[in-house]
Amino acid sequence: MAPSIDPKFKADSALHDLPTPEPESPYRPRQPYRFSTLCATVENPSQKDQYGSSSVPIYQTATFKGIGAEYDYSRSGNPTRSHLEHHIAKISSAAHAFAVSSGMAALDIILRQLKPGDEVIAGDDLYGGTNRLLGYLKAHGGVTVHHVDTTKPSSLLEYIKAGKTAMVLLESPTNPLLKICDLATISANVKERAPDAVIVVDNTMMSPYLQRPLEHGADIVYDSATKYLSGHHDLMAGVITCNREDLAKQMGFIINSAGNALTPFDCFLLLRGIKTLAIRMDRQQSTAMQVANMLDRLGFKVHYPGLASHPDREVHERIADGYGAVLSFTTGDKALSERIVGATRLWGISVSFGCVNSLISMPCVMSHASIDPATRAARGLPEDLIRLCVGIEDPADLLDDLERALLEAGAITLSAGADEHRYVRASHPSEGSAISRAVEKLAFNDAAGLGYMKERHQEDREWFVSAPGKVILFGEHAVVHGVTAIAASVDLRCYGLTTPRHDGKVSVHFIDIDNFKHAWEVDDLPWEAVTPVGVGGEHPESLDLKLVEAITSRALPSSIPPKAKQASTAFLYMYMVQAHGGVRPSFNFSARATLPIGAGLGSSASFSVCAATALLLLHQRISIPPLPPPTREGRPGEPGHIHVSHQGRRAIEPKIAEEVNRWAFVAEKILHGNPSGVDNSVAVFGGALAYTRAGFGKKSGMDPIQGFKSLRFLLTDSKVPRDTKSLVAGVAVKKAQEPELVNGIMDLIQSISDEARRALADPEMSRESLISALSALIDENHQHLVSLGVSHPTLEAIRAKTASNPYNLSTKLTGAGGGGCAVTLVPDHFTDSDLNDLIAALSSDNYDPYFTLVGGSGLGILSPYNQPQASARKQLAPITPPETPGEQTNGTEEEDALPESLGAAFETSSTTELGEWADARGRWLFV
Repeated sequence: MAPSIDPKFKADSALHDLPTPEPESPYRPRQPYRFSTLCATVENPSQKDQYGSSSVPIYQTATFKGIGAEYDYSRSGNPTRSHLEHHIAKISSAAHAFAVSSGMAALDIILRQLKPGDEVIAGDDLYGGTNRLLGYLKAHGGVTVHHVDTTKPSSLLEYIKAGKTAMVLLESPTNPLLKICDLATISANVKERAPDAVIVVDNTMMSPYLQRPLEHGADIVYDSATKYLSGHHDLMAGVITCNREDLAKQMGFIINSAGNALTPFDCFLLLRGIKTLAIRMDRQQSTAMQVANMLDRLGFKVHYPGLASHPDREVHERIADGYGAVLSFTTGDKALSERIVGATRLWGISVSFGCVNSLISMPCVMSHASIDPATRAARGLPEDLIRLCVGIEDPADLLDDLERALLEAGAITLSAGADEHRYVRASHPSEGSAISRAVEKLAFNDAAGLGYMKERHQEDREWFVSAPGKVILFGEHAVVHGVTAIAASVDLRCYGLTTPRHDGKVSVHFIDIDNFKHAWEVDDLPWEAVTPVGVGGEHPESLDLKLVEAITSRALPSSIPPKAKQASTAFLYMYMVQAHGGVRPSFNFSARATLPIGAGLGSSASFSVCAATALLLLHQRISIPPLPPPTREGRPGEPGHIHVSHQGRRAIEPKIAEEVNRWAFVAEKILHGNPSGVDNSVAVFGGALAYTRAGFGKKSGMDPIQGFKSLRFLLTDSKVPRDTKSLVAGVAVKKAQEPELVNGIMDLIQSISDEARRALADPEMSRESLISALSALIDENHQHLVSLGVSHPTLEAIRAKTASNPYNLSTKLTGAGGGGCAVTLVPDHFTDSDLNDLIAALSSDNYDPYFTLVGGSGLGILSPYNQPQASARKQLAPITPPETPGEQTNGTEEEDALPESLGAAFETSSTTELGEWADARGRWLFV
């Protein structure tokens, strides 16, 4: 996506007004509570219960005794309702909140501010009840209502009139077509042109957890609390929030006068429901994404802002913290849609949404039936539309039930390929010929046992990719606990090469990992354990442990070495989860590196990036840009196009780099369990960056350090194995046992990272001053890592050697520690003679030193279009021929002379020659 959104992290990062405990000391202030904590913590400092009850009591009384007290009549005010309204205001970024008898009652209260002659601008895709109430005001209240396409802010401009436009009523996402309104832009436009107009947003589809429209310029927000806020469909309620005192007074007067405030018992139930809002929504929208991906893969038109195909996904991501749990899709035939809805068992047929139970409906027959057919057609509301409201059931059960309903209704049929996607969308009289339906029938019969021919994806080119190693200059280990890490790429790289096979097998050769080789029959892999990620979709936050177990127990040889086992598992996991459309490429993937494996220089991350990139290319989930158009002569009097060479730098688009990074992080989870994400980020983006992991009261961030100065380092492989998982876990245990000590160390390391970041980006700092400052920070950082217990005697020995006379250099561990690699800053004045002496001294102690520079390019892909021939066929030819050269010859002998396969030379080049050999293969594109 564009980078993808993690709703929990983004929503949790907001600051709220609930008082937190006093700081334990001036140096360790408490962080404001995050959203999920706010939901579960019902506290009103001005309204303490006299008995200290942990649950707000129900004041089930109509009247209160006394004169002049805060409460006298429950229609006007009730303590249980006061607690609820305070709680709703707190989680909605609001100063005022009101709880009333239903969502429509809330809208009625808001619309009572209108008077005859006023004009209202509303969307053209609205909830049926909203449309009904607006129609009543239009017919009986003298109010003019303009229905416009609110997905286009410009469409409102002609209707915004100062002194006439009294209200703008918006939904985002809309119900049921999931259209997105740019709330911020529309609010700004309205405020500029009609300052007195009130902007109202129905936020029911999102709830305050995922979207808070008051933060984007809305004046009033209302929700049908019957939906997500309650979550259980055991009460009717509506809530209204605002920040304007004048609007609050008007609405409070109407509520007291009309007597439609929420009853005490329903207030109690709603408070209880809100406590689990965050955790329910996390599960519901996670499953909704899986459902949307499945329907999208099957070829249905799906309306869901989480899909890459949604036209306004970027707008939604800017104003919301998640995609929600409602989606809709069309089938092309109303009768077919009715059969699907009727065939479900687990999905309950209902007009509502937001419940813990999943629901299915046809809006035009149910919730939107009050809108006449002509109006529905004019507003683009399809009669065959099916709306799905996802609950908290097990995702596998929901997907299975929906799949069975689609099959029973005749919406899908068995795939001819019988691959991991067993079904494809069936043709119907309105969409497809008799011939295509006959082919589908034949495919079904063939798959039943009459024999079939699978069509495999023929990828004839070799893909050659590379990614740099990394060195964490400051913040390793601490980055897992929310501290900023400063990391940079090194000019030692991992390389990956794919070679086509076309024999129904996929194979690997990990040259630097026990020289491991293995081939798998593609169809024998455990495909039944796969939950695929659709093209444009994102892998869930957690690994699919069922698939990991299936791979390790059934696909890997029993005698596989540990490191090769991890690498193979990561490779096969991505290969299987990324597969789509019934296509399973057959190829070999070879990997090797010029950086030491397992030394703490990000070798696993550079491997993960190479594997992820190769698989994304072979599964055609990403594509690299073609060469720019050739220089051409202009027409008389006009200049021609001038092509300026950029030597391939920054030729890979950011969106491709971001997609690779997301998948490389998935591989890193398999390899390391709980990675920080910094290693794969550096391997993809190169250069130097400051990285902060999400959580711990902080947003995830990856910021390039502009103006980073090239630095010389000596990287020394101690040759001592390390166990990253156990080292990371050890620090976590120490933190649990000695929180004050470890948190104090984390704060000190954060200060070091901040200082280093400022120094590296300071254009006015002299190079001598920079190196001196970094040297001192390196020594300080290492001592903190020693205090965390992650150093090793060999690392301390290397430090002692480099710090001794005549070298006097600063050294620290990098990566997880416990062995691995030490990094030594080499000042500019350090002579080549002294450097050679130090390298010799370290080598004599059986260490492997590498002299290198930091801050180079990130992910690299060898362009497959680097062909000198002028013909169109040659411009698009693969960089290497198929496995059997000369098998298909369509042109002259000269035209068919393509470069030989890279495979043999790639696997036999020496480590010292590999980088230079790779650079000479052609035009590389880099991030």
